[in-house]
Amino acid sequence: MKLLRLGAIGAEKPALLADDGTLRDLSGIVTDIAGETLGDEALSRIRAVDPASLPVVSADRIGACVGHVGKFICVGLNYADHAKETGKEPPPEPILFMKATTAVVGPNDDVEIPRTSAKTDWEVELGVVIGKRAKYVSEADALSYVAGYCVVNDVSERAFQSERGGQWTKGKSHDTFGPIGPWLVTRDEVADPQNLALWLDVDGQRRQTGNTSTMIFGVAHLVHYISQFMTLMPGDVIATGTPPGVGMGIKPTPVFLQPGQVMTLGIEGLGEQRQTTIAARA
Repeated sequence: MKLLRLGAIGAEKPALLADDGTLRDLSGIVTDIAGETLGDEALSRIRAVDPASLPVVSADRIGACVGHVGKFICVGLNYADHAKETGKEPPPEPILFMKATTAVVGPNDDVEIPRTSAKTDWEVELGVVIGKRAKYVSEADALSYVAGYCVVNDVSERAFQSERGGQWTKGKSHDTFGPIGPWLVTRDEVADPQNLALWLDVDGQRRQTGNTSTMIFGVAHLVHYISQFMTLMPGDVIATGTPPGVGMGIKPTPVFLQPGQVMTLGIEGLGEQRQTTIAARA
């Protein structure tokens, strides 16, 4: 299934993308695509409903495909060729950092360039949405804790991230730095999360091309690994790292985002995003 949330910011309602391309209202079945709705039992109830029996709805705005995200966990340098372009060695264990949940926006919402920013950058990533409580899970069982997958743009301000002291979080957490969606594709429709093509363009120029097959640490390992350090809850999102082609890696001179540019990005089978960059609002 492809599940999404439609409507104004803060008033999104759950919907289903039917096989015929229509959007169907799920608000009579579930209150939101969030929390316990992402468990296997709840998803089975949605799956049992005939989409043709649901009202057709329009998409004036697509919100983040997961509501009320509890934790937004990111994995750094998880593609060897991306680590190389940043001048770093591939890590021996996953590098984890958190992105503020106030960064979460819809897949086509504007992305703000922060005040004083000089190095705002793009990162297309495979997002993993947790479906049930996961603590000390084995790698063999890890994928059973996944509700589904989505596209994430892990927008980053590199100077804030690396030149302002402390950890990476301050460069990752500005409002709008976490577009998620357009839809959550349930795990039964993703045959192999380690064989998905990713891409990102800026103003129509291809900047990133990659495949999840080149991750250093795959999805199953990441869910297992993270669950050794914290309990993952339904609706938590893991951004699994980005392939090469980010602005900071462009030689000889890095390229960064300015207001008025357009990012388009997508992942095979998971849909596409489109964001326009704007100056930060109050």
